[in-house]
Amino acid sequence: MRLAVGTDEVYVYTGARALAPSRASIVFVHGAANDHSVWSLQSRYFAHHGRNVLAVDLPGHGRSTGAPLESVEAIAQWLVRVLDAAGVEHASLVGHSLGSLAVLEAAARAPARVDRIALLGPAVPMAVSEALMDAARRDDHVAYELIVGWSHSAAGQLGGNPVPGMWMTGTALRLMERTRPGGLAVDLGACASYANGLDAARALRCPALVVTGSRDLMAPAKSAEALIGALNGPRVVTLACGHAMMAEQPDEVLDALRAFL
Repeated sequence: MRLAVGTDEVYVYTGARALAPSRASIVFVHGAANDHSVWSLQSRYFAHHGRNVLAVDLPGHGRSTGAPLESVEAIAQWLVRVLDAAGVEHASLVGHSLGSLAVLEAAARAPARVDRIALLGPAVPMAVSEALMDAARRDDHVAYELIVGWSHSAAGQLGGNPVPGMWMTGTALRLMERTRPGGLAVDLGACASYANGLDAARALRCPALVVTGSRDLMAPAKSAEALIGALNGPRVVTLACGHAMMAEQPDEVLDALRAFL
């Protein structure tokens, strides 16, 4: 489905199901240099089990037009505009990495529009190494290589894709290579500059789920401890995987979301 948000066209994957006002809605928000496809299993499952699904491509990502948004706050405001464009009064929000920060901020800013939030691979603050940031600013391919290496556990880098014959790290690298020039640097800058995470968490009143990876090097589980402490009684699930949890443990991610949503 394509939506008009301002002057931009936004691509939203709905699981090949039309949105219905009678069904509860879930919005999936991807991380840096990714698109809606990272939610393939989870979005399709909920779309075929009685929910409206909106797995978005952020501006300047995937099939959405426009320029990448330069701050978490801007992405949060944009998510509310997507709900308006889709005619969705309120929804549960699920975000990964950069997307988790945007979901957190959106829920704090527009509490009447958000039923629940699920934060996958979050970190507050979400630090970005200078080496990675410098490579991203140069559009150096090594930036993608670093992220793919740090995002997958040792087992994930050796193989182990749940889909036989599929190359986990190779697929992740090809997805990132589709990023438009300068896009990764903008995304990483938004992560690094976001300073409102703990205040947003303290202001939150809807139920929250936090999913961390015990082998996550991009956003180590310990980096979510302050966030978890600031939230009001969140459900916490830790998976034996890296940052690319929807690729390494798609079924376990789906199970955590099913139990929560």
